[in-house]
Amino acid sequence: MRTLTITLLAAASCVIPLLAQPSWPQFRGPNGLGIAPQGNPPIHFGASTNLLWKTALPSGHSSPCIWGDRIFLTSLEKDQLETLCLDRRTGRLLWRRAAPAERIEPTHRLGNPASSTPTTDGDRVYVHFGSFGMLCYDFDGKEQWRKPLPFPVIEYGSSASPILAGDLVVIVCDQDIHSYLLALDRATGQTVWKVERPEFPRGFGTPLLWRHDAIEEIVVPGTLWLKSYNVKDGGERWKVHGLARVFCTSPVAGDGLLFVAAWAPGGDAASRITMPAFESFAGENDKNKDARFTKDEVPPGPFLERFSQIDANKDQVITPEEWKSMVDIFARVENCAVAVRPGGRGDISDTHVVWKQTRGLPYVPSPLFYEGRIFLVKNGGLASCFDAKTGKPFYLEERLGALGDYYASPVAANGRIYSASQNGVVVVFNAGETLDVLARNELGEPVMATPAIVDESLYIRTAGHLYAFGAGE
Repeated sequence: MRTLTITLLAAASCVIPLLAQPSWPQFRGPNGLGIAPQGNPPIHFGASTNLLWKTALPSGHSSPCIWGDRIFLTSLEKDQLETLCLDRRTGRLLWRRAAPAERIEPTHRLGNPASSTPTTDGDRVYVHFGSFGMLCYDFDGKEQWRKPLPFPVIEYGSSASPILAGDLVVIVCDQDIHSYLLALDRATGQTVWKVERPEFPRGFGTPLLWRHDAIEEIVVPGTLWLKSYNVKDGGERWKVHGLARVFCTSPVAGDGLLFVAAWAPGGDAASRITMPAFESFAGENDKNKDARFTKDEVPPGPFLERFSQIDANKDQVITPEEWKSMVDIFARVENCAVAVRPGGRGDISDTHVVWKQTRGLPYVPSPLFYEGRIFLVKNGGLASCFDAKTGKPFYLEERLGALGDYYASPVAANGRIYSASQNGVVVVFNAGETLDVLARNELGEPVMATPAIVDESLYIRTAGHLYAFGAGE
């Protein structure tokens, strides 16, 4: 018995340091919520203020994934996709590993095929590239397994990040055709389950592992719907409809509720896009009467601008089925933010939606739940704050004083919120019921990646560098 006790104590002594490691282990940090529980990063920082180190990086939009003294990122350099590992103390590159992609997926002009943020369990790091699939490395850069996946069919590129759920690595691959949610055994990379998502032609948000009431469920946003799946087998639990056409944001949770917010062009009441029936449009524009549209048959306007979106399989022809699918999507789309309470089954749109808001909606930055409030940041540098339980607005679309578009999601620590504009200005403001801007820090380079916070330090990836800023005012 004494021997057993000593053995257990020895085992515990090995586990505790691992669990105590400072970490930001996935997109938006612990649990994907964007909050550093014990962090206290600086308010003021820049090239000559509170700079710990600065490391040049190849291009990429993935955010820092951190465990202990390791930082993991992905990058693209000379048509080569790579996983990078840096020393968190110095910024020195420790290793880089190339992904065996035979070709690189196309992206939006502002996008990058290295946009998916790695995730780690403290022992291995798991990486997704749309151009290849999933890869797993140990902390020394030794490949543990690889899982090639079908080349994506989506014009803007893949960007959803993998998450961990128990013994699983989960990735959503929503695309114009053949969308799916995939769970792999994180020890071997073998498929545990796969759920087809044909009703989700476009999505870029990362799933959330929602823990509540002694259960776990995987919540995934997508076209028009928010859905929940069982961790064990991928079975559908519930769904909420009446949401945005394109989801670039990820869900968050807090105070027993789930929150999602999304905006996409053509979904606001004042600027809603409506599409005529296929037969009506064909009667005026189908020149060769073959019941299909090529680009030269579609007149200039919103439909020609979205030709590649309507053309789901990218064969340069729009079929009646493709046209009717988009007609249905535009007819049902609604840009909004909603709060959902747990416990439902099936379609819970009319029973478990606690509140809905249509102001201040972000296009790409995910909502932030922090200290009982929901914070949203939209393009133009407009911030909004709502009571998380009721949806009551404390302030709406107030100016942060940093113009431009916003792609990085806001993160929080020590009662403060950090929001980075594409132009490279990081605004720090108090997480209160009135907007109180504390600092506007100009980095001089574009920022697309979401910052990471560990202890006293703030890590920000710009177009060409990774910055580490230390404690101090």
